[in-house]
Order: sequence, then C-alpha cells, then structure tokens
Amino acid sequence: MKKLILATALSGGVMSSAALAQNEGEEILFADLRRDEVFVTAQRREQSPQDVGVALNVFSGADLIAQGTRNVNALENFAPNLEIESQFGSGQPSFSIRGVGFRDYATNNAPTVGVYVDDVAYPIPVMTQGVLFDVERVEVLRGPQGTLYGRNTTGGAIKIISARPTDEFSAGAVIEGGRFGRVDTEAFVSGPVAENIRVRLSGATAHGGGWQTNRETGEELGDAEQYALRGLVAVDLAPDVEAIFNLHGFIDQSDGLGLQLFNDSAFGPLAHARRETSWGSSPEFSALTGISQTQAPFRDNEGWGTSLTVNAGLGGATLTYIGAYEVLNRKEFNDYDALELGAAGVFFQSSADVMSHELRLSGETTQLNWVGGVYYSEEDLGELYQSDFAASFGPGFAVTTPYNQNVRTMAAYLHGEYELTPLLSVVAGLRYEDETRKLRDLGTFAIATGPVNFANGTADFTLENRDLNSDNLSGKIGLELTPADDVLLYAHVSRGVKSGGFTAYNTLNPNALTPFQPEKLNAFEAGFKTSFNDKLQLNGAAFYYDYKDQQVQSAIYDAGTGAVVGRIVNADSEIYGAELEAVLTPAPWLTISQSIGYKTGEFTDFMDLDIAASTLAGMEVLTDRSGQDLGFPNISYQGFVEAETSVADGWSARARFDYSYRDTLALPLLGATYAVGDYWLANAQVAFGPDDGRWELALWGRNIFNADYDETRNFFITGGAADIAAPGAPATYGARVSVSY
Repeated sequence: MKKLILATALSGGVMSSAALAQNEGEEILFADLRRDEVFVTAQRREQSPQDVGVALNVFSGADLIAQGTRNVNALENFAPNLEIESQFGSGQPSFSIRGVGFRDYATNNAPTVGVYVDDVAYPIPVMTQGVLFDVERVEVLRGPQGTLYGRNTTGGAIKIISARPTDEFSAGAVIEGGRFGRVDTEAFVSGPVAENIRVRLSGATAHGGGWQTNRETGEELGDAEQYALRGLVAVDLAPDVEAIFNLHGFIDQSDGLGLQLFNDSAFGPLAHARRETSWGSSPEFSALTGISQTQAPFRDNEGWGTSLTVNAGLGGATLTYIGAYEVLNRKEFNDYDALELGAAGVFFQSSADVMSHELRLSGETTQLNWVGGVYYSEEDLGELYQSDFAASFGPGFAVTTPYNQNVRTMAAYLHGEYELTPLLSVVAGLRYEDETRKLRDLGTFAIATGPVNFANGTADFTLENRDLNSDNLSGKIGLELTPADDVLLYAHVSRGVKSGGFTAYNTLNPNALTPFQPEKLNAFEAGFKTSFNDKLQLNGAAFYYDYKDQQVQSAIYDAGTGAVVGRIVNADSEIYGAELEAVLTPAPWLTISQSIGYKTGEFTDFMDLDIAASTLAGMEVLTDRSGQDLGFPNISYQGFVEAETSVADGWSARARFDYSYRDTLALPLLGATYAVGDYWLANAQVAFGPDDGRWELALWGRNIFNADYDETRNFFITGGAADIAAPGAPATYGARVSVSY
C-alpha cells in the first residue's frame, strides 16, 4: 500500500514554511505539494498512513495554515470523534477522543490524550497552548496508545513534528491579517552552516483579534500577544549517527476569554448578548491577589525547553536517545461568573518543570519489525491557586490553596509486528510503568477564618501531604490482513492506563483529598483501510471500550459550610462507536473529503452526589447514575471540497470550502440547563499564485455563516445564581501572503 494520496495532505491550500522542504533537503514547489506522499511515525517508525493498523489523521504544515489552525485546540474541527475544550476559556485544555476525556481546570492532573512534540511528552496540558508554527505534520492517533506512548493515552495521542533543518538553503514567511485587528506571522530560515551541520531557525507571533466587549464599560477583550521561537541544529556525528539539538520558547501575554451569562443572573444582570461579557473582582479577592477589581481576564505565561535526539545506525538496528527538559511559568486570571460585582474569580500562579529520558532500540528483518525501550521522567509543579467565594459564602471567603506536586515515572516497553504469511501479520506489545505521585504542603485558607486549614481541619497552618503509588501494565495484541495491495484489515485488543491523582483546589473537606485511582481502558477495535486507483480512499473503524475507574468530576457537600465543592472520583462505564472517512478525487483538479464519527456511552457503576437533595437535606445525599448517558457529543462530521485550476500559463488558483459539525454536549451531571447545543462551522478560502510556489495570496473566511455556539457551560456560584458559557468566536475574514525562497 505504498502508493496513496493522503486525505489531509490534499487539503493544503497554501505553501507553508513547514512544507517547503523535506528532511532530505529537497525543495517542494507549490505545484507539487498535493502529490507528495506523507509518512507518519505512529508506531515509532516511518510508514505510509494506509499501512498502519491504527485509526489516525495526519495534517501537514500547509493544512494547518490553510485551516487557520494556530494552536492544537483547533484540530477538533478536522478529525472525527475529537473534542478539545479550553476549560471555561482558560489556558488549560481538556482533550477527548472517542468520548475518553478528562474535564479538570486544575493544573496538577494528567490528561487522557498524550501530546508529544518531537517525541517529547507534554504531561501538563497547559504546556500545549503555545503557537503551532513551522510544523512538518501533526498526527492524531485515536484509541489507547499505551504500549508505545505510555500512561495518559487512554483516549489517544497527538504528535507534533517540527520541520527539520534542510541540506540546502531555504527560507519562507507567512503573514495573515484578519477581522478585529488580528495579525499572525510565521517565518523560517534553514540550511547548512558546515559540511555536517544544518540549522533551522523559526519564529511566530500573534497580535490582536479581540472580539468581545465589556457590557458595562465597552472595553474590548480577547487580543492575542504571543511570541514563539525555535532553533534546531542537526549534526552528522558519523556516517550513521545524527544528533538534533532543539531549543525553543514562548511568551503568551494575551487577554483571556470572557464568559457569557446565558440566563439572567440572580444578582440582577440580564443575560449577555452574543459578543458581550462582564468581569470584576470582590474587594477581598483583590486584596488577596493584588489584582485590581476592574482587571480583565489575562494570561502572563512563558515557557522554554530543550531536547537532544541522537539516532545511531547499528547495522540492522537503530539506537535512539531522547532527553528533554521543559519549563512553564503561568500566571492566569479568569472570571468564572461573568459578573461585574466579582464572585468567582480564579488566579493561577504555577511553576512547572519536566525532565525526561528515553532510550529505545528498533530494527527490522524480512518478517519482523520491532522496537523496545526504557523511559524515565520527573515532573515538579508548584502552584498557588486563589479563588473567590464571596457570593456563595459571604465576605471574607477569598480562598488561597498552595501546594507542590512531584511525579516520578519509570517504564519499559516492547512492541513488534511479525509477518506470519505474506497476507497476515500479528502485532503485539507490552509496557510496564511505575509511577509515584506526591502531593505536598497543601492547604486551603480563607481570609475570614484566619489560620484554619480546611484541607485537614486544623487551626495551626498545618499543611497536608498525600502519596499515590501505582504500577500498571498496558499492551496490545492484534492481527493485520492485506488481501490486496490496497487493502488493509485489522483487529486488535489493547489496554490503556491513565494516572490517578488529587483534587487539589478549594479543598474545604479532608475527604476531598482522597486520591482518585488510575483508570484502565480495555479497547476492542476492528477497521479497514483501502485505496482504489488513487481515485478513492476509504477508511473505517468500529470500537468498544470497557472503561474501569473512569475519572469523573463529582462533588462533596460540606455540612459545616453548606459548600458544594468539586471532587474527582472513580466510576465504571462503557463506550462504543465507529468512524468512516472517505477521500474522493474524481478529477486531478478536484478533491472531496468526508468523515463522520459516532460514539455513545453510559455509566455502569457510579454513585454520585445529588447536589439538589444534599442542599435541601443539609447533608450528603448520593444517587446511583448507573445506566446514565455519559453526555459527550454522539456525532461529529467533517469535510471539505477543494478545486484547483490553471488560470494562465505558469499561474494557478484554488478554492476550498470546509465544514464541521459537533453534536449536543449534554453534561448530564449538571442538568439539562447546562447542555451545550449542537452546531455547524464552515470556512472558505481562495488562493492564487505562480506554479513554482514562490509566493501566494489567499483570501479566507472562518465561521463564515456566523454560527452562534458555546464550547461549554457551567456555574461557579452555589445555587446556579450565574449560569455561564464559554462562547465560540464569531465570523472572521482576512487575507494571507506567503513567500518562499
């Protein structure tokens, strides 16, 4: 199945800097971009996507720019059964694939979808929110990936691969301007500096784009201010030994997202109009944090990192070492009530660093491809989380929660694919992982209660320490059948594991610190991949998940204060669904792509807090949610139509129209009031330029039908006195210029 036209490779409507050159240093001209085969490394070796028995999507750097994908969150509009939510407009994303997700706006807990940049894991979700730039490709792998990628991939994995240094000099830039004063830039320069040394320098910026206004003051909100740089140095140490040094960093001083009142508030304000928001802080919260009572939501985040990758050929095997160190410093203020009076502000001050080492050996023979390795990492997080409960509990309940957390992980894994016959192969893998998670020096203190630490009920500033040790096995076994050159059938059983953890925010009851346990996902999947004369590519998969100890957002009712405070607990559930993806090329100038995903699930064992009954009774009342729907969107649908034509000798134009649909997000644990309605999004662009790809001009529009939609809904004041939503952006439009040399 080596001959294919990859679905997402066909969608690139612009010559991005990432696509200007391949690893071998060969320049790709604009006219040839659509016809180049794209490879993936989903199984830690280079393969055609159609040869991999894994449900996946791959997007080139050109795709990302054409789609307006400036950060990883926007991928949800282009891959089936993928949802990525910014938690209430914050910089903390929630990733979900096939209904396997984890909603938590705290920083200390792991996601269900692993994000990897150049094979380096980003285990703290907020680390993933930098500008996505100068990218060779992004791979989205659906289903548990525990064997090769480790814990915290029960839903799947997202791999970002940076564009590599080239053998010949090349350079490029992309400048894009849009509605609300948004300006994005990206540029790179690459080439050799010595016979055995190649360098690539790239950077990106984002400014403006604020589309919200404060209803009371008219102040604008939403401007971006982001900067990112990356330097790659590739050195040939020997004929079969290459080292790649990566140094990168980002600064994000953007506005936050303003939440919307979607119902009239008990405090008097009416529901907000489409682009309206409000914000404010109570005097107590302002005194506690030093944030002005009129301060708008903001981010003041920065991070940097470095990695070293060494690949050494050893005859029939390759030895790879990847060492990395990542640092994040976060200051982020969000208003979670959308009220001028200020009743639910939150302020994160976080400092995190992650160190990791991986050593792996891979090889292949006539019948066997294999890879094995060992992995070690340490995460250190220090956080000061401050929040405002003035509306719920009265003046003085501005609350501070400090804590530190350390996570140490060791793992060993082995994965192989053995060809039993020319038609049939068996795939098997196993991974053992040991994790120690230590929560240290945690306390919850309110201005009104002096030294009382609600986290353990003491009155002498005694801080709380908790440990969680776990060791788990993940693995995979399956069969792959190739009855014809362009047909792959596969079936496998796999197991994924996600780390346990602690509910380390607003801990008003010691019981809330009881750690939730690691979750285990047993997955059964079967699928097919086919290509028909380069005219039609059709892929499909069906899956069933037996989900044990799923980590679910619940709550605790504290009879002493009457507080209902969030807590993460374990439950059991089951999920099943399917995906179908098709790419049709009826003519050389026309490409049509369609994909649909379906999933549904329900709890099989879950005792949850009944908030209304507990509040009425003045004591904790539980309810059995077994058989209740999990609430995630059942249907996702994506597609695009792209046409290209010659308009003159040496000149061409292309047009693209893409669209996506997300079904209702029910949020059943909160009730029908907080269900998020289904919505469609549509984008369009036209582009014109010379066939040699030296420059291109594009006009584009996003959300062109101005769909009014929310990303999520919730409340943060007892009794639902302020029902809030995180709104999606309105229609935007603009122009883009790309140049290359």
